[in-house]
Amino acid sequence: MCSTPPSAKHSPSHIEQRMIVTGSAFNKEAESVLSDEALSFVELLVETFGLRLEALLEKRLETQVSFDQGQLPDFRKDTKAIRDSTAWRVSPIPNDLLDRRVEITGPIDRKMVINALNSGANVFMCCFEDATSPTWENMVNGQINMRAANDGSITHLDPKNGKSYALGDNPATLIMRPRGLHLKETHIQLNNQAIPGCLMDVGLYFFHNYASRAKQEQGVYFYIPKLESMEEAAWWNDVFTFMENHFNVPIGTIRATVLIETLPAVFQMEEILYAMKEHIVGMNCGRWDYIFSYIKTLKHHKDRVLPDRHAVGMDTPFLDAYSKRLIQTCHRRGALAIGGMSAFIPSKDPTQMAFVTQKVIEDKQRESANGHDGTWVAHPHLVTLAREIFDQKLKSRPNQLDVMPEGNFDASTLLSPCEGPKNEAGVRKNVRIAVLYMEAWLRGVGCVPIFGLMEDAATAEISRANIWQWLKHQVQLDDGRLFTDSLFKQWLQEETVAMKVEAMHSEATQDHVRKFDEASAVFYQLSTDDDFADFLTLPCYEMLE
Repeated sequence: MCSTPPSAKHSPSHIEQRMIVTGSAFNKEAESVLSDEALSFVELLVETFGLRLEALLEKRLETQVSFDQGQLPDFRKDTKAIRDSTAWRVSPIPNDLLDRRVEITGPIDRKMVINALNSGANVFMCCFEDATSPTWENMVNGQINMRAANDGSITHLDPKNGKSYALGDNPATLIMRPRGLHLKETHIQLNNQAIPGCLMDVGLYFFHNYASRAKQEQGVYFYIPKLESMEEAAWWNDVFTFMENHFNVPIGTIRATVLIETLPAVFQMEEILYAMKEHIVGMNCGRWDYIFSYIKTLKHHKDRVLPDRHAVGMDTPFLDAYSKRLIQTCHRRGALAIGGMSAFIPSKDPTQMAFVTQKVIEDKQRESANGHDGTWVAHPHLVTLAREIFDQKLKSRPNQLDVMPEGNFDASTLLSPCEGPKNEAGVRKNVRIAVLYMEAWLRGVGCVPIFGLMEDAATAEISRANIWQWLKHQVQLDDGRLFTDSLFKQWLQEETVAMKVEAMHSEATQDHVRKFDEASAVFYQLSTDDDFADFLTLPCYEMLE
């Protein structure tokens, strides 16, 4: 049980049952993170904003039904005045967020947090969402690590090799990414209902860190994932204002960067900026989730079937338009436009490393030339490479807010499909990526190197959606065969057997090997069900613990 602290400015007056925590506090630090006062604040957030969030999620479903019935996403007529007005801009960007030319992203593991903060990047986006499997221990340990990172005390001793890790000088600016609106936290319940995971994440993070960050003259910074509408942005804005008022800190102490990683959101970018103008500082091209969302949103549109995911690059017209329109929209309103993730990781093989280097250079040159103010990398060893490219473009400027890409990137361009291969090799690679990732996720690991790329939930989602869409529309493969359920099942079984054999020849345990069967079974179901599951993490979460 938890109780509302005496200092609370707001208190719910109609709670019939207090919040119950079923997850254990597994050490002293966990106990302090899950203190009565901290949990009371989370309870207050859920009581205040939970029902409104459920209504927003219902609205998502209604909107998707209209797309499934043939409508296409488009710009809203009821918000045209917001888009047309020249009278508004977002609040001025804090000094410590003006230069974000290189950002590194990663999960919440203690060693990875330290390495990312010490990487030389301007910003570290610590991900409680797609890069982390949301076990109870992971979520609580993540909060412990964030608190230690913010007060400067974070250290780590690797039990395998005895190597010690500590925070260096001039660490990256820390931005926390909570779970999306759709994810629940079953270990905390209010009125017998699992609470929204995002409210646990932001509530505990703000409660434990706003004071230590204020001592460093920094605000509390968030990356907000998977928004689909202006109304969802307004919900987040109200959550932020409520938290600020509750602890008597200035409005704007919280600053957010919104990931534009859903197809519906790209048609409401200006409205999202407007709804969050007191708190937002920029937007990011979450391009892997965006490709997944393109398939998911248009899954019943036979003329919008995408080719193999590995052929869908940022140079395709609909992704190029997405990138440039985001820059136009942000810069027009005084917000930063951050480029997307380069998921490549370094290789010890010289030939492969040369390939990785060239791909990263091409990607970051395209982004900097388009006018992005910064970019993402997935590995510390690629920070310097990305920085060199953006340094060449920005020179002494902190960003490119004065740059405006030319072009009118309308709905038809944003929705245009692209051509590319549809073959057995692509299917088998998608199978491998999805099953390898899901197997790791079910073991509590949310960020996995596969085929030279750092894969997270977003990239596994593209693999799953790719296959579902091809089966749904009976795609003809490049060799003339129809892609059928039986063909997919055969390839999935063959690849699963091969992955299990490979795992048995490594240091994997028998439980590790058995997880491949679980992941393969869930992947088959998700790929062949008549109804497309909104997120693979939802059914997988039920299996997690």
